[in-house]
Amino acid sequence: MKKSKTDLLQGTLDLIVLQMLQAQPSNGWELTQRITVVSKDVFSVNAGSLYPALYRLEGRGLIRSEWRASEANRRAKYYMLTAAGRRHLATERETWERFAGALADILRAT
Repeated sequence: MKKSKTDLLQGTLDLIVLQMLQAQPSNGWELTQRITVVSKDVFSVNAGSLYPALYRLEGRGLIRSEWRASEANRRAKYYMLTAAGRRHLATERETWERFAGALADILRAT
């Protein structure tokens, strides 16, 4: 049976982006590729979803950006976590883990 791609729940893309950027600064293309690989091809994020999330996170001061040369030697905007982004990620991870645990409990109980 072929696995289908899964749409992300509202608000989870921000959490995923922050988590990916905690590991290393990345440009948008790298982020989309890493999300696909790390999720084992379950999540696929397109530019129409990713870039608004990046701009929103940058506007909130959770990430910052700078122009650099990519591995293909092209100019690309790289995003990285700020200190506020690291604190926000820690809080959001705790909330998500509590939510996921409660949902797992409910699914086991019924």
